[in-house]
Amino acid sequence: MNEPLRQAMARAGVAESQLARLCGVDPKTVSRWIANPARAPHARHRAAVSRALGEEETVLWPSVQQFVKTGPDRELVQMYPYRSAAPTSLWRQVVSRATSELTFAGYTNYFLWLEQAQFGEVLRKKAARGCRVRFVLGDPASPVTRQRELEEDVPLTLSTRIEVTLSELAKLRDTAVAARYGTGHVSLSVFRFDDDMIVTPLLPGRIGHDAPMMHLRRAQDGGVFDRFADHVEDLWAGGRDVWRIPTTEAARAEA
Repeated sequence: MNEPLRQAMARAGVAESQLARLCGVDPKTVSRWIANPARAPHARHRAAVSRALGEEETVLWPSVQQFVKTGPDRELVQMYPYRSAAPTSLWRQVVSRATSELTFAGYTNYFLWLEQAQFGEVLRKKAARGCRVRFVLGDPASPVTRQRELEEDVPLTLSTRIEVTLSELAKLRDTAVAARYGTGHVSLSVFRFDDDMIVTPLLPGRIGHDAPMMHLRRAQDGGVFDRFADHVEDLWAGGRDVWRIPTTEAARAEA
């Protein structure tokens, strides 16, 4: 039984007959896809199923990615040459499925509000249901940020993008959503959604959507997923609360 395919159909509320119609195949063909996990459809049919269910092909048919990694510790779900090449539905799926952990350790996180409808409200509801929601942002006043801006050399500067995110986060200050400044991730963005993770190693002189992107799923203790998760925890532990007034400014305010 192809459990990933069956579960994806159930989540999407798509019956076998509906999926067959969307993919242009006989319903019996869909039944065979479900019954035999080793039976991978033709590429065009895999793509059609992926679009219909809003799920990645390599999740529905893990065997198609075996050329990338084999063994029980396979944690790479998909690799994209650019972040912009990944379907926007991927971000929506991993955010919506998360129930306990949402951590956004991108240097600006600016694109999330642009690409995800009602993103702030989604975060508000997640936090209200007990999901831990955290952001690790670059410090807009840091020399590290200024150096990165010189490398990128784009009109919409890094610090401006961070400020946009801060203005959106300010709308969530009455929730449990937390945010800290850091600079140790200026060249590596890590986004965690329970046991799913998106990692983008930033290349010199390139902005985020031009970065390669990996979709990981946790499969073992101490694997690749855990290595990146540990990196995020180190960033968080060493970060500074974005709402905390620096000591010198606080002293002046009290004077």
